Amino acid sequence: MTHEILTVAQSYAADKFAEARGITMLALMENAGRAVGGEITRRWKSCVVAVLCGPGNNGGDGFVIARHLKERGLEVRLSLLGERGKLKGDAAAMAAKWSGNIKPLSVQSIEGAELIVDALFGAGLSRPLDGVVKDVVLALNNAAVPVVAVDVPSGLQGDLGRPLGDVCVKADLTVTFFRKKPTHVLLPGRDLCGDVIVAGIGIPDDAAMKANLFENGPEFWGAHYPWPRNGGNKYTRGHCVVVSGNAHATGAARMAARAALRVGAGLVSVASPLDAVAVNAAHLTAIMVKPFDGVKGLSDVLSDKRLNAVALGPGCGVGEETRKLVAAVLATKAGVVLDADALTSFKDNPEALFKQIREPAVLTPHEGEFERIFPGLLKKSENRIEAARSAATTAHCTVLLKGADTVIASPDGRAAVNGNAPPWLATAGSGDVLTGIIAGLLAQGMQSFEAACAGAWLHGAAANACGLGLIAEDLPEQLPAVLRSLKERLENGRTAHPKGNADPKGNAG
Repeated sequence: MTHEILTVAQSYAADKFAEARGITMLALMENAGRAVGGEITRRWKSCVVAVLCGPGNNGGDGFVIARHLKERGLEVRLSLLGERGKLKGDAAAMAAKWSGNIKPLSVQSIEGAELIVDALFGAGLSRPLDGVVKDVVLALNNAAVPVVAVDVPSGLQGDLGRPLGDVCVKADLTVTFFRKKPTHVLLPGRDLCGDVIVAGIGIPDDAAMKANLFENGPEFWGAHYPWPRNGGNKYTRGHCVVVSGNAHATGAARMAARAALRVGAGLVSVASPLDAVAVNAAHLTAIMVKPFDGVKGLSDVLSDKRLNAVALGPGCGVGEETRKLVAAVLATKAGVVLDADALTSFKDNPEALFKQIREPAVLTPHEGEFERIFPGLLKKSENRIEAARSAATTAHCTVLLKGADTVIASPDGRAAVNGNAPPWLATAGSGDVLTGIIAGLLAQGMQSFEAACAGAWLHGAAANACGLGLIAEDLPEQLPAVLRSLKERLENGRTAHPKGNADPKGNAG
């Protein structure tokens, strides 16, 4: 499976790239329509199909789809928004090849249909749906009939990940071309698309070479994963330190520490305030306890250069003391993950945090924490991807914006969207486990962007392995099985697919 994600503008540029290589736009449209027709006939063998065509190239695709479905024996009823005589370019050429009737688009267009093909508007939509289209979409969404969308469901804009207005097609299957767009991976767009298939239509893979947005998965970072090697030992696997809160708030640090150990760090310690030493020691076995007294005490602990990754924030408390602990950690050369209270403690002066940050470092805020240290950025950004990118540039480090569509962004402009997190991962303490996983990967030498991407995917995979009823303590215990499966998968090359083709099942990896 290819993992690049292209914006609408980049997708148009990919079409032009193909055209410059001698592949006509008409050929691309023919290939696109044939691909959608093939996906339909693989799933529905005999049915009445209503194909709804718009006035642009998306509608042109619809005419090709209708022709191929008719040739394969399906009963096809085609409706067009606008007049056939006003179609232009390739859409007009494909309409000329359609030998069946063309009815004007109306609510009656979907009556009696057993399958609906939405070829009304594509990813470049610039205004909300209205008029007869809005009426048809409302009726379509209320009908108990499966819907296949061409490129994107009508009403979605390809870059935003959300509808432009209050009406949008809810598809069961979306077939897009060459590469996914942001709206296929961001919520709520991802849910509105249903299953997403990426069809190769003849555009050369080189057209995606400049992409800097990716769908997160093992095919993206697997080559950098720090698997244990023959001749290695616990010291070569790194030593991760998780800073604990006081005696009443120690559980978060212990969960993060266990995750760091499970993900492969050679040694893991919990740096514990003096009043919490007893409770931490009573609960930990393979994980060591390193007592410290205040900021100077933590600095003394971290003066050991073998301690090469530090996680700070979960359970630490909000205030001046935590700000000083953050400064002590950032004064070292260790890889750092800052989460929760380590971020919120800087809500009144985020710039004070940003001035101290250096790589390798990862910030892992949820939306509330993100708003506290990057106030207003989510609202004024085009989407979560652009918000995370801007935050990474401001903070000078990797930023992981948590959510069902987690976005990981690097200050160099790269970004990835993680989509494998199940809804039952939204439970107390799961973010602490993610912090520990990323810190454990940093300890093993992964770069911060790749560690954050791998950590987010492993976190989601562990949650899926556990299933409903998950609590945060379960997540580290799922990692051994997840890692075994991942290693086998990478060794067998199961993340690789022929160039230009998507996973035939549409899996995101």
